Amino acid sequence: MAINIEGEWWKGDSAADIADYLEELAPGGYPIHTARPSRCLDCSSAVFSIELDAGGVCARRICSACGRHAFLLDSEDYWMADDDGSGPEKISCPCGSDRFECTIGFSFREGDEEIRWVSIGVRCVEDGILGCCSDWQIRHGPGSRYLLDLV
Repeated sequence: MAINIEGEWWKGDSAADIADYLEELAPGGYPIHTARPSRCLDCSSAVFSIELDAGGVCARRICSACGRHAFLLDSEDYWMADDDGSGPEKISCPCGSDRFECTIGFSFREGDEEIRWVSIGVRCVEDGILGCCSDWQIRHGPGSRYLLDLV
């Protein structure tokens, strides 16, 4: 497991590199305290296409193996419809692929261990390019730790 930082894009050898990438990136300016890989509940696949809502701060995944749709974290509660009817935006890698491994990074508030910030890290399965397709602040709590189980 090693991240290659040479060239235009950071690349990882495996899905485990996503957590290291998020730790280095510190989206939102907060450290990543824990990261959890995403798996399909139906078939256990770890490869997905990812869609973002109109606001770009909610995400859902579509399993590349079985086609199951699942919202990531609390995205279903806040999903924003687009005004022009074009539908959600599917993310794509600079190489053109839309197949990614996905890991969610969590930053906790100091002192109470409630979740402060979440980050959706991805790794393209075609060329290994790493990225963070979305991140957002968690404003509710206490009780935000249930999100750890919704990756």
